[in-house]
Amino acid sequence: MSNVTTTAGKSTRRQSGQPTITDVARLANCSPMTVSRVINDENSVREKTRQTVLAVIEKLDYKPNRAARSLAGGAQTSIALLYSNPSASYLSELLMGSLDQASRSAIHLVVERCEFNKDEEEVIARLLKCGITGFLLPSPLCDESALLDMLPRMGARAVLVGPGRPHPSHSVVMIDDYQAAFDMTLHIISLGHRRIGFIVGNPHQSASGQRLSGYLEAMAAAGLTVDEGLVVQGLFTYRSGWDAAMRLLDQPHPPSAIFASNDDMAAAVVAVAHRRHLDVPVDLSVCGFDDTAIASTIWPELTTIRQPISDMARRALELLASELRGASAGRRTRPAHVTLDYSLVRRQSDAAPGLAKGAVRVKAGERAG
Repeated sequence: MSNVTTTAGKSTRRQSGQPTITDVARLANCSPMTVSRVINDENSVREKTRQTVLAVIEKLDYKPNRAARSLAGGAQTSIALLYSNPSASYLSELLMGSLDQASRSAIHLVVERCEFNKDEEEVIARLLKCGITGFLLPSPLCDESALLDMLPRMGARAVLVGPGRPHPSHSVVMIDDYQAAFDMTLHIISLGHRRIGFIVGNPHQSASGQRLSGYLEAMAAAGLTVDEGLVVQGLFTYRSGWDAAMRLLDQPHPPSAIFASNDDMAAAVVAVAHRRHLDVPVDLSVCGFDDTAIASTIWPELTTIRQPISDMARRALELLASELRGASAGRRTRPAHVTLDYSLVRRQSDAAPGLAKGAVRVKAGERAG
């Protein structure tokens, strides 16, 4: 049975058990007005309070009343997510975060494919005619200089998701790709590996260069030599990972571990190893980057860097909505550079070098004999 409350001739209705803005305010220890300001991405809320309110909203699965917000706050904010990413797993995580935040913030989200370095101007011009002036740009579009320079000239704003470095003119949500790759390489070295192959990502994406630098610096810090054959170019696609793995494992002295710049390429390395009857991780350790769905759906499950892609999309959408609403109110905002935390997730695809394990097995057999 529905609850109906009438005040000054206005009626509001909610289903039994569905949380209200008052419930959110009570748990977050703030006023309903503060909750409303957080939902509307207003800048007058302290960051600590904002995060507390957002956590309670997620805990209660509170859904703002879109009709009421439209009456109270005017026209709905429209944002376009442009994508040109060959990784279905990455795109899925990105869409999940974007759609979830759009629902919570009453944002009209348009999702458009945009061919890298091909039809960006046409797509953006068409969307601008529809009244969309805010754009989310994930990799590789977030690294296309011509596109980033064009948007302000056309009266549009953008927030970049996952570039390898900050941008002076646009807000950015990212992780420290260099440090993450550095940490993963040191982890592989700590297992006892000395000959570690690396598969580079798309050369047009700045994150690829940052991850390569992290790997090279970690190898140098450990006093290990990286010969030319240990670093192979990929494109962040499964197929490019397959080709790179074949080249690495065809060497006279193949690596005992391979670190791929994303999970799709790492999954391809595991498949190549299986085809060659190599045991992962006894004969070959394999590590990835991103922690997308494929990392935990193949066998063995991948050790990888967890990049919070969904959270990055949510934060980027928040930033962009706030900037657009601020611009409508005549406020000028400086680009924000937000760096989220990553983590190293250890699963079953890495171990000490197989040669050492084989020696242990031989010794054990000799003692048993």
